[in-house]
Amino acid sequence: MPDSEQFDVSTVRAVLFDMDGTLVDSDGAVLRSWLSWAAEYGVDGQQAYEMAHGSPSASTVRKLLPHLDEAAMVVASARQLELQYDDLSDVTATPGAHELLIHLTLRGLPWAVVTSADSRLAKARLAAAGITAPVLVTTDDIAAGKPDPEGYLRAAELLGVDPKDCLVVEDAEVGLAAGRAAGAHTAALRGLEGDLRLDTLADLTRLIG
Repeated sequence: MPDSEQFDVSTVRAVLFDMDGTLVDSDGAVLRSWLSWAAEYGVDGQQAYEMAHGSPSASTVRKLLPHLDEAAMVVASARQLELQYDDLSDVTATPGAHELLIHLTLRGLPWAVVTSADSRLAKARLAAAGITAPVLVTTDDIAAGKPDPEGYLRAAELLGVDPKDCLVVEDAEVGLAAGRAAGAHTAALRGLEGDLRLDTLADLTRLIG
C-alpha cells in the first residue's frame, strides 16, 4: 500500500515516469531479448537481464563485455537493441497506467516519460501500450543515462517545472537514484523505497485525488 505520510502529494507540479516496468509492462520482451543476446555473446542471460533492469542497454553490455574495443561494443549494443525493437506481442500498459494518465490530464498536471530505451524502442513500446507521451526523453536525448539525473532534469526543463516540484515514478533502483539526484520526490514500485511506496499506479491516482 502507498505510504502517503512522507510528503504532501498536493505540492507536485509534474509527474515524470520511467517507461519499462512503470508505465509499460515489457518484462517478457526484455527478458527474451537479453537471454537471446547473452546466448550469442556467451554470457549469463539471467545475470544480464537483472543487471540491465532500469539501465541503458549499452552500459550493461559494457559491464558484461569489458574486454571489447569500442567498435565491437557498439556492434554488441546495437544487436541487443535489435532483438527488442520488434518483440512487442505481449507489451501492454501496466495496471492503472491509462487511468492515471487520464487523471493527470484532467487535473492539469503535466507529465513526461524518461526512459533508458532509445527513441525507436521507446516509441514502439509506448505505441504498443496505447500511450502517447507529451514529452519523451530517451537515451538519444542525453549524454548520461540513469542513475545520472540528466534525463529527469531534461524532462523537468521541457515541462517548465522545477525538479523539486516533480514526482519521479520508478520501478528500478537506478531510476530512483536518478530522481533523487535530480532533486525530485520519488514514488517507488516493486517494493522499493521512495517518498511514496506504490503497489500499482492506481495507488497514485487515489493519492493525487
